[in-house]
Amino acid sequence: MAGQTRSTDRGAAVILRHLTLPDGSRCDMRLGDGLIESTGQAGSFEDGEDFQGYLILPAPVEPHAHLDKAFSADQVPNPGGDLLGAVRGWLAHRPTMSEEDIALRAEKALWMYRAHGATMVRTHVDIGSDIDDIGLRALHAIRKLDGIQVVAFGANPLSGVEGARNRALLRAAIDAGADAIGACPALDPDPLGCIEAVLRIAADRVPLDMHVDESLDPDLCTLSLLAEVSAGFARQVVASHCVSLGMMPPDRVREIAGRVAAAGIAVVCLPQTNLYLQGRDHVTSPPRGLTAVRILRDAGVTVAAGGDNLQDPFNLMGRADPLETAALLILAGHDTPENAYAAVSDDARRAMGLPEVSLRPGSPADLLAIRATSPREAIATAHPERVVIRGGRIVARTTLKTDWPTS
Repeated sequence: MAGQTRSTDRGAAVILRHLTLPDGSRCDMRLGDGLIESTGQAGSFEDGEDFQGYLILPAPVEPHAHLDKAFSADQVPNPGGDLLGAVRGWLAHRPTMSEEDIALRAEKALWMYRAHGATMVRTHVDIGSDIDDIGLRALHAIRKLDGIQVVAFGANPLSGVEGARNRALLRAAIDAGADAIGACPALDPDPLGCIEAVLRIAADRVPLDMHVDESLDPDLCTLSLLAEVSAGFARQVVASHCVSLGMMPPDRVREIAGRVAAAGIAVVCLPQTNLYLQGRDHVTSPPRGLTAVRILRDAGVTVAAGGDNLQDPFNLMGRADPLETAALLILAGHDTPENAYAAVSDDARRAMGLPEVSLRPGSPADLLAIRATSPREAIATAHPERVVIRGGRIVARTTLKTDWPTS
């Protein structure tokens, strides 16, 4: 039986004793003023809490979520299980939602992410002429919980005369405090016009986080357009999904990856949702629906990974656990455990514009302690016993009790 608490342990300092580091060595750690204050040999610090058997890691973050959609799978049908079916079902459902409903589901999801170790969640939230900014208002209502970045996700079309209302909503979202804006250019009648419109609206005020090429069609490549027209943009640009890149010949992928690297675009791979949605028309040998992770990394592109949808019509599954995302990168993407964990921690933080977290003095104390002896074991077991530390304070603790009855 697992139990979760939403504690915010406070005090001048937090001392963690007998921690296991990723290299297998052990240490004590003192936290203060939101930072790792000092470290020492295991057992060298007095007092503090004993973390024997716990691995300490830089805390993961969630670079791509949809909290406004979370836990709607039982309300929104998607009989075919594909992307367009999910889009159609969601567009029909979303005008029926209330601000309170969105906020309740989003808050539940946020607590799940936090309990699993994600100290920051970047969530896309739909805005559009059929719903205005109801989702944005709901997400702002729970920002008191801290640890959220909100991306206003514009509806199509954004280009041309017909996109005027949707462009106005994106501008208003920035004024209302959105941390970034985004859109899906491949679904716009004019993909280039859509990208240019979003860049103009952002106007170096906020970063861009775009849904890009969520398709197995190798001829679909708005990523290349994004790299071309966003070069020189002063803020971070993120391209999520980029599925079609994984279906192209390697030489073409390398060429595009070079442009993406030169433009400074970070790519977010979303294995769980894209494994669910993509390849359903392939009766045998279905493609895996992942972007070209290794070629992008080799080109110098920051490649992060996220969970994307959580128990909604786009993905019926999901546990709001970055370790699940990392495991899928290993299993479906043939990644290494080290790279897979970096994708949900160091690289995800870089894509989100967050400061680096290390296990050295002076680093921000955003940490995950989990029952494990190595990063590989942590990903493999996803052990529920975890202690999550944000800003030097314990913000979530999960414990586990297993009974073995005897006859």
